[in-house]
Amino acid sequence: MANILWILTKLDLRSLIDIVLVALVIYGVLSLVRGTQAVQLLRGVILLALIVALFGSFAGLTAFNWLMRSAGQALAVIVAVILQPELRRALDRLGRAGGIAFWSSNEGAQDQVISEIASSCRRLSERRHGALIVIERETGLQDHVETGVEIDSQVNDELLQTIFYPNTALHDGAVIIRGDKIVAAACVLPLAEVIVSDTHLGTRHRAAVGITEQTDAIAIVVSEETGIISMARNGRIVRHLDERRLVTLLQALLRQRRGPRRKSFRLFQRQPVQEEESDGRAKAA
Repeated sequence: MANILWILTKLDLRSLIDIVLVALVIYGVLSLVRGTQAVQLLRGVILLALIVALFGSFAGLTAFNWLMRSAGQALAVIVAVILQPELRRALDRLGRAGGIAFWSSNEGAQDQVISEIASSCRRLSERRHGALIVIERETGLQDHVETGVEIDSQVNDELLQTIFYPNTALHDGAVIIRGDKIVAAACVLPLAEVIVSDTHLGTRHRAAVGITEQTDAIAIVVSEETGIISMARNGRIVRHLDERRLVTLLQALLRQRRGPRRKSFRLFQRQPVQEEESDGRAKAA
């Protein structure tokens, strides 16, 4: 107890700031990897470092301690490479901090686009026409736009149905929407890196989860086999949406910077990726 009191007497403002900053860095790293496979990796690295430090200290092995300190630098590089997806996601979020969403000053256009998307998804679902629609937000998707066919047209219910009509030239891929424009169709998207599911996901669903793992985009999927409408965000997917619920979710997600968080998009933060049946006939998106 006396030692603790002595340590406390040595603390000054600079020391407190130093401790708080270290704690924030550790908290940020843990928040970054929470819910990913990187958690097990960090546990293993921390456990190994503690064992080596304790063993080297008590045994007084000078050469062994030097070797471990030298290997620690290489280990830090290896960990950074392994955690590259998480680090990329964190830097992307940092770059978006304080950004201004497209819709913040154009709510009327937003509602019109949401209505057109929801209506087309309902009609596509009724006809069992597979579809993958990606809504760009603050993270640019130009790299993915360039993999498809540029359209640059107003978002329109009939146009979306035509694009995803089976066997047409543009149905095999994703449509990317930027603002109130369909900028491209037949775009190629990255597939999900990790899928937590009891069954196999269709390619469209995996692509929807994949693009939302890497960016802040919103992806909407219509299953070709079942007609089920799903939405993905932040690497999470919710399913069995109807037109009304799809509209509610899109409005909440696209307006979340304007007000307090809504319950409707907490779905994407709590539950893991879920899929009840495969979409085996879905083409690569």
